[in-house]
Amino acid sequence: MDELAWQRPTACGDGNNCPEVAIGPDAVFVRSSLRPDGIAHLTPDEWRDLVSAIRAGEFSA
Repeated sequence: MDELAWQRPTACGDGNNCPEVAIGPDAVFVRSSLRPDGIAHLTPDEWRDLVSAIRAGEFSA
């Protein structure tokens, strides 16, 4: 996990409060740019379900 290539959405630009994602061989890692030490590990299936739920608006306020 030391050499993960973290990416953030282009909409964040240089913002300080952005989600960051790194894709490893067997897992997807997610963190906040505000708390880079708090890393969530997701399986590819969990990642796919999360992205589908976000796109479907399940987390809209």
